[in-house]
Amino acid sequence: MAIGYLIIQARTAHDALPLSGVKIWIIDSRDKHIYPATTDESGQTEKIALETLDRSLSLDPNFSGKPYISYDVMALADGFHSFHIVGIPILDGETAIQTIEFVPMQEMQRIPSMTEIQIGMPAVSMTEPRFQEEPDMDSRVLRQVVIPNPITVHLGSPNASATNVQVSFPDYVKNVASSEIYATWPDASLRANIYAIITFALNRIYTEWYRSRGYSFDITNSPAYDQYFIYGRNIYESISLIVDEIFNEYVRRRGQNAPYFTSFCNGTTSTCAGLSQWGTVTLANQGLSPLQILRSYYPKDVEIAETNIITGVLLSYPGTALKTGSTGLDVQTIQTYLERIRRNYPAIPAITDAPGVFGASTEAAVTRFQSIFNLSPDGIVGKATWNKLSFLYTSVTRLAELDSEGNSLGIGTIPPSSVLRLGSSGQDVITLQYLLNMAAEFNSAIPAPAQDGIFGSETQQSVMAFQRAAGLPPDGIVGPLTWQALYDTYLGATDIIPPGTDNDVIEYVVRPGDTLWLLARRYNTTVDAIKRLNGLTGDNLSIGQILRIPTADYPDGSYFEYIVRSGDTLWLLAQRYQTTVDAIKRLNGLTGDNLSIGQVLRIPAPDSPGGSYFEYTVRSGDTLWLLAQRYGTTVSALKSLNNLTSDILNIGQVLRIPGSRT
Repeated sequence: MAIGYLIIQARTAHDALPLSGVKIWIIDSRDKHIYPATTDESGQTEKIALETLDRSLSLDPNFSGKPYISYDVMALADGFHSFHIVGIPILDGETAIQTIEFVPMQEMQRIPSMTEIQIGMPAVSMTEPRFQEEPDMDSRVLRQVVIPNPITVHLGSPNASATNVQVSFPDYVKNVASSEIYATWPDASLRANIYAIITFALNRIYTEWYRSRGYSFDITNSPAYDQYFIYGRNIYESISLIVDEIFNEYVRRRGQNAPYFTSFCNGTTSTCAGLSQWGTVTLANQGLSPLQILRSYYPKDVEIAETNIITGVLLSYPGTALKTGSTGLDVQTIQTYLERIRRNYPAIPAITDAPGVFGASTEAAVTRFQSIFNLSPDGIVGKATWNKLSFLYTSVTRLAELDSEGNSLGIGTIPPSSVLRLGSSGQDVITLQYLLNMAAEFNSAIPAPAQDGIFGSETQQSVMAFQRAAGLPPDGIVGPLTWQALYDTYLGATDIIPPGTDNDVIEYVVRPGDTLWLLARRYNTTVDAIKRLNGLTGDNLSIGQILRIPTADYPDGSYFEYIVRSGDTLWLLAQRYQTTVDAIKRLNGLTGDNLSIGQVLRIPAPDSPGGSYFEYTVRSGDTLWLLAQRYGTTVSALKSLNNLTSDILNIGQVLRIPGSRT
């Protein structure tokens, strides 16, 4: 009997948080519990050896049975909904990696629900025909080839009423390759198929094949129309390593920019004008390279191109691998990423090397990071490791920002009483959008809307997705039941976010002319505080360097600078930083409300002249919440400005209200 391997990984919030102590049971086809396991501090089990069938069966196109043995997995985690994964295929000599994205239970919920994922046979074993329709390249197309991160996948045929999910592009490709073909195939065959999978998806993005037709997704998971994707399934280590290396490379014709339409089928029970999946195995065994295999099915002038336009990546891969002995800003960048990530993944050792110096401790941290995230543990930061660091750093800091923002918005525990629907606007809509963003971090079926205070179609779609996930009628209207479900979800999620988030720190990208002294003055801190926080031993800065700046205390008359990001509005910034729209506009000399991405704004501290206040005498019926709505501020801003420790007001009490009376 042959042996294959299985690793279970328990994560939540797009990998931002590992879950330790998760109880795992692996079950064979006779429903016998054959292996109990528990996840470690990095949220994963040891590699588990399981019996399976001989590798040769998965290399034979004439074998009509299943060339593997399937296993089921039960997974239970305290405070989270449970999972039952049915039919994980274990292949001879291959390591299957089953990542489980746990969803927190709602506040006060006692009994978890059970999510079942059915994996089944790969598409290469299916007998159904494929009708992958080629786009008209004269129709609507993007200007550049872009890696969408995340990509939105429709879990059904185009017109089916089905869920949309958002996943990172590399994870999408790994899932599709694991769902389409066998991981046991020769390396050249795997690469040729993965190139076809990547390029097919990028062609759908580039031509806006579905978006231009009014759909709210990029691609479907139907093999009849697109390519097979099983949400929540396992992937294979051999496929994962290849995808991490080439996920931003695609097939195009010489002299053209557009991703070629790389249609494919299994080539046995289903034939097509494109690539034959089984045929790639034969050609690989004959010694052909991946490009030679692709040219056997597509035009002879196709070539492999690369795009470095990846959404969701803070800094592009510098183009040169970093290793022991490397120095400079790129090294300091990955050290910054690793130090932040290790707060959530404490198995990553601390870096004691000088900033910007790739020494033994940096190599040890990189190697441990690679082993946790299924990368080749060689201690070298190549393209795959750089991009995974960037993706994960974005996830952990995004979660920290959301947790901090909940405090600054004054979310509290009691939902608003308003009923919101398409066309609504104002502070309650911002609260709604924030809660939806938090829910989206833990559930990929909920799209994250922009926090602009306007209830548009994007917010409506997000509300409906949340309502479906919460078991409510998906009418897109936020009434008492939806508000309560949102708050219960929020409170359940924040219970699991670890302490030590970045409430009192901002991250700043060094620009021409910056010095530590100027930055210390700008952010009302000290040079020593910045140097301590960043592990700096000298005063030199480099353009593009990422610095962490402490911003907890603002003396009177101070302000700090903020770089405008996608989705920002003056209203949202005023709520987030406990000031007013008028105060921001005055401090920046603005005459209108429009902002531009990358614009540098001065944000007044609560008691600064730019953040002035007026006095108000409390009357009968007043509450902090009503006053916050009336004067365009927040409950937390009022409490902070008046040193209040409770929400109780007394008639005749004099309050300071941020802004100016209008």
